This record gives sequence, structure tokens and C-alpha cells, in this order.
Amino acid sequence: MSESRTLLLGAVAGITILFGLPLGRLRRSVPALRQFLTAMAVGILVFLVWDVLAHAWEPIETALVNLHEDRGGLGPVFGYGALFFAGIGVGLVSLAYYERFLIARPPRRFGPGAMAVNEARARRWAVADLSSLQRLSLLIAVGIGLHNFGEGLAIGASAGRGEISLATMLVIGFALHNATEGFGIVAPLAGDDTRPSWAFLLTMGIIGGAPTFLGTIVGRQFTSDAVTVVFLTLAAGSILYVVIQLLGLAHNAGRRTALVWGVFAGLFLGFVTDMIVTAAGA
Repeated sequence: MSESRTLLLGAVAGITILFGLPLGRLRRSVPALRQFLTAMAVGILVFLVWDVLAHAWEPIETALVNLHEDRGGLGPVFGYGALFFAGIGVGLVSLAYYERFLIARPPRRFGPGAMAVNEARARRWAVADLSSLQRLSLLIAVGIGLHNFGEGLAIGASAGRGEISLATMLVIGFALHNATEGFGIVAPLAGDDTRPSWAFLLTMGIIGGAPTFLGTIVGRQFTSDAVTVVFLTLAAGSILYVVIQLLGLAHNAGRRTALVWGVFAGLFLGFVTDMIVTAAGA
């Protein structure tokens, strides 16, 4: 498969994340609907944690099997194991400290008088000036972006080996996954008093979806189980941190029935799209 076609596949797989982002501009929805959307995001992200950890564990499992059958030593087990746990730890803990830094950082202040162009531009894009729910949406996009980079590696590697049918099915499956991930990114915004701008939503889509394209570029040039483990576990740790945040938000809102059904709906969407990919032989 040519490089241009491979890159096109990566772009198609990543761009579908934009489909769910307009939902973030809905306002004055009923509280039960906001609770349901937040809980659905939790379900989708829980599925993603399971999905990325299952794939990240495969090199470790292979190393353990080789050790058991006397075809390998302890080196690969300890090496992949160290990357596995370090990636989860860094992804989980670093976001906690980063968010604490953003909360503690005072808003930037400018001098008196008319607002300058640079001031308006700075306030528009300053992460510290985002609302708490917009920052949570940003953290979700970062975690999903790390996950999608790992998916892009799989697409690029398959295309680079000439496995065109596998690469195509991966694109279809990942495109379905990414469409549901867009809902996960904007679900917290349903309870925000400020409607997010289209520029903000597009930025979240780029952060979450563009890594699929970048991963395809890297994966086509070379394959590395170690690199895959690192990015997948970083994604798992960061997504797990966001799940903790969303669960607290959903729990405080009450309406346990909507919470349970929303989590179930998110899990259903995640596993059904995965079943479609598996049934197709990808």
C-alpha cells in the first residue's frame, strides 16, 4: 500500500471523532439528560481503559509464555513490565499534579484601559482560564489522543507489512470507536454554564483525533512493542484519572438511575463496536 493511501486511512480513522463534538454546545438540557451523558462518557472511557490495557499486556503475556516454554529469559518480562506500570503511573499521577497546578495558578491580569488584541487572544487560548468542566474535557481529549496514537501505530504497521485488508478493517473499527469517543470528550460540557466555542470543540477534536494520523505515519516506518506499550499505558493512566473525575461529578449530581443506565450505554457502545471489528476478522 502506498504511503499516501496509508495516511488517508489514518486520517479517516481519526476524523470521525468530530461527529460527537457538536453535542457540547447543547444548553439547558434536562438534568437527567446531563447526568446520562456524563455517565455514558464514563462507560465509554471504562471500555477504553480495558481495551488499551488488554493490548498493552500482550507483549508481557508473550514474554511470560516464552519464559515458561524456555524460549526466552526474564529480561523481556521485566522490561515490558516496567514500561507497563511506569506508563500507567505517569499517565495517572501526572494529570493529577497538572490539574492541581492549573487550579492553584491565578488568572492572568492585564493593565487598565481598553482590552488589547493580544489580551483577548491570550484569554481565549489560556488553559488556566478555562472552566473546570472545560479543563476536564481537555484532559479527556489528551487521554483519548494517547490511545488513538496507539491505534494509528497498528494501522500504519499493518499497511507497511502489506496487510491491506487488515489495515482497512482496523480503520473501520477505529473510526466507529472514535465516533463514540467524541461524545466522551464533550459530555462534561453539558453541565457547564458557558457554551464552548466551535474553535474550542475543534481543538479538542484535533487533540483527540490527530494522533491517529500521526501514529499511522510512525507505524508505517517502524514497529516497536515497547513504544506501543508506553503510549497505550500512558493513555490508560490518563483515561483512568478522568474516569475518577467524571464518577465524582456524576455521583454528586444524584439521579442514580440515569447514572447506571448511562454507564451501561457507554459500555454497550464500546463493546459492540469492538465486536464488529472482531467479527470482521481485524
